Amino acid sequence: MLRFKTINKEEDFAPELTRDEFVDFLYKHLDRFGDSRQAIQKSLRYAFSDQEGKGGFLLAAWDEDELVGELVMIDTGMGGYIPEHFLVYVAVDPRFRGRGYGRRIIEKGLDACEGDVALHVEYDNPAKRLYERIGFSTKYAEMRYRKED
Repeated sequence: MLRFKTINKEEDFAPELTRDEFVDFLYKHLDRFGDSRQAIQKSLRYAFSDQEGKGGFLLAAWDEDELVGELVMIDTGMGGYIPEHFLVYVAVDPRFRGRGYGRRIIEKGLDACEGDVALHVEYDNPAKRLYERIGFSTKYAEMRYRKED
């Protein structure tokens, strides 16, 4: 039985999990599709922000006492012309993949949102098929301009 915990602020991590454990799980299990620990920490700060247009939540999922998956959802503050929410990260421990946990974690996150949700996924990421089965579609090709440092 999958058990969820919604984390809306720093104090919500305890007692099952610490912030560092949450970040380490994402860093490890996002594998080559992930970001640095610093970038993951930044997304948590954004999700916990009480500034206008910011905010969001985290989800952690356990099978028995084993942490199997996590999600980070942020608010965009741009409803009406950009989806109101952005699914920043979702990861499932490889030992637990293929059991439908990823789908259930994403659906739990979607249920907690009012309004539309966007995400970025690389074309060669196997999770792309899961997102499409859940109902995500490709509306735009994302293009980026990167300024040299």
